[in-house]
Amino acid sequence: MDTLTEITPTVWQLAFPVGHVYLAALPDDGYAVVDTGIPGSAPAVLDALARLGGRPDQLRQIVLTHYHVDHMGSAADLVAATGARVLAGALEAPYIRGSVPEPVPALSPAERSLHEGIMADFATAGMPPLRPVEVDVALHDGDTLDGWAEPVRVLHVPGHTPGGIALHLPESRLLFPGDIMGTSPDGTRVVLGPINVAREEAIASFRRLAALDAVDTVCVPHGVPLRTGTRAILAAATPETDWL
Repeated sequence: MDTLTEITPTVWQLAFPVGHVYLAALPDDGYAVVDTGIPGSAPAVLDALARLGGRPDQLRQIVLTHYHVDHMGSAADLVAATGARVLAGALEAPYIRGSVPEPVPALSPAERSLHEGIMADFATAGMPPLRPVEVDVALHDGDTLDGWAEPVRVLHVPGHTPGGIALHLPESRLLFPGDIMGTSPDGTRVVLGPINVAREEAIASFRRLAALDAVDTVCVPHGVPLRTGTRAILAAATPETDWL
């Protein structure tokens, strides 16, 4: 059984080897997920929902931070099982819908080795093929998500992908950064997410997120969430030198 960890009274992390999924309780007895894991992860997400007391038809929103396979991988299966709406950045929508090919990332040697290893592991594990999915709500910088228990601000954070988004919950002081940020295995460092289409844009997006005032918890998709000493860890980050 995959590990389900409470982050706040209304947010939980479902940990996967690659690409964590976060579940959030909504005030209408519904739920949202932020990202969906690789293809084939839908049963684990639905099992986590059941452990929280939710039924499939209570999954209302699937928020995709970007189009990579470990984030949108199970969105189509979850839509089929639950009828949830898919929300994503407006510039990501063509890639998520499958109408435009993904741009090729600009990889350093360290990133190339990492990327090749991840893709080899996916192939060895027999990962199902990625299925595109319709985007029901195209999000823009400054939008606020409907239906959550508190204001959820959408931030356009390009660089990892052209139209990636982050979600900021100022009242909970919580941030979903997408792959702009990752953490070290021990959670003592925050690093620039690797495998970017535009490194300088990604660094600028990282700096924008790190400068947010109301952030004590960072729910990264890779690594462990930042929950202690977050401000100091963000201030000490050196994204300009990561992955070189």
